[in-house]
Amino acid sequence: MPRERIVALIVAVALFMENMDATIIATSLPAIAADIGTPPLTLKLAITSYLLSLAVFIPVSGWTADRFGARTVFRAAIAVFVLGSIGCALASSLHDFVIARAIQGAGGAMMTPVGRLVLVRSVEKRALVAAMAWVTIPALVGPLLGPPVGGFITTYFSWHWIFIINVPIGLIGIVLASIYIDNIRAEQRVPFDFLGMVLVGVGVGGLAFGLSVLGLNFLPRPVVVALIVGGATSTLAYVVHARRTPAPVLDLSLLSVPTLRASVVGGFVFRIGIGALPFLLPLMLQIGFNMTPFQSGLITFSTALGAMGMKAAAAMILRWFGFRTVLVVNALISAAFLAAVGLFTSDTPVMVMIALLAVGGFFRSLEFTSINTIAYADLDRERMSRATSLVSVAQQLSISSGVAVGALIVDLVSRFRGHPELTSEDFSIAFYGVALIAASASLIFARMPKEAGAEMANRLPLPPENKSPPLP
Repeated sequence: MPRERIVALIVAVALFMENMDATIIATSLPAIAADIGTPPLTLKLAITSYLLSLAVFIPVSGWTADRFGARTVFRAAIAVFVLGSIGCALASSLHDFVIARAIQGAGGAMMTPVGRLVLVRSVEKRALVAAMAWVTIPALVGPLLGPPVGGFITTYFSWHWIFIINVPIGLIGIVLASIYIDNIRAEQRVPFDFLGMVLVGVGVGGLAFGLSVLGLNFLPRPVVVALIVGGATSTLAYVVHARRTPAPVLDLSLLSVPTLRASVVGGFVFRIGIGALPFLLPLMLQIGFNMTPFQSGLITFSTALGAMGMKAAAAMILRWFGFRTVLVVNALISAAFLAAVGLFTSDTPVMVMIALLAVGGFFRSLEFTSINTIAYADLDRERMSRATSLVSVAQQLSISSGVAVGALIVDLVSRFRGHPELTSEDFSIAFYGVALIAASASLIFARMPKEAGAEMANRLPLPPENKSPPLP
């Protein structure tokens, strides 16, 4: 097997483990709560601690990779994640469980951006599209697979195995990373931006957590508003700070690169719309159509089937049409399939739902692969570590924003109609709303240069002495 594909698989498995673990405990909370002797609702603190760890540690991932080497940090991130998983499995109290989840979040926060950095530094640009397809699938499949897998393991085995299965996977990942991943680091050392880390951590943490719980009645409304306002204020303070700092923890000057700006800004808008799908769909199926959690989980997972089929086609499609055309047109196609979910009724045949979700999953996965790849089209290796941190923070905020927007639309529609309980029609309008948001990303992608990412899409001739076969 080519070395590039092995590296892509190592990163993909690590990201799959992290993405699935973020949602796998959702259906297992009652069993965990009963076992450690705490009310189920208080276990929301475990989800919160994981989210806040992500917000704090993602921004520093690029600096640590440059300082200590991508392989060293990637292996350490997997090790920290595994230790957190063991702590979760052994937890006997709420205090222990929350701390263990925070440790998991710290490992996951470093694993995602550094894993992507390992990929873009280890694979030639012409092979990056196919390689990025490998790591896009875990990000789509993991959150969807988590709830049904968590429910199955908890029902037929024990909730402890949700975390124990991470141990052998993580150990194998550490061994393979030691063998196949080079310990690439920056040639020049830059000072660590401690003040910037604090401002970004408070800003991203406040915004991500505040937006995630907005409309969920988890915290009092004044607390949620304070989190969002405080996060926004800290973020603005960081923008001012970054302009005066030679080596900020998040380099906002990278947004001057058109392709990276399109990836960050356009990707943010697109994910707000698409990111609401894993939140809204299970609720509509269970509340609107009276399905069981397991039935809704199986239907929701069908969106991953199309994502898996995209891997082989992404490179070919981008070579034919180019990044700008694919990003613009495919954003509209993906939004159309998202809006189609709003047409579902209790009488819609299950196979029709599965078919539409699977085909829509194909186009959404193609869009995410294109967005993730084009970010690095015009960057040299020295700036890639800073770019991965910036891209990862934007993704974290956009996903939280997507959940918040979806929940807000459902809540507003329900109040406008005066219904004491949610109905399927409330969710239908929400799907139309988030589909419009996702479609508007095409306006941002349309501003990209016509031949943006031509080398990555294999649309430019390669000099004979540099020719190498693309990643299958």
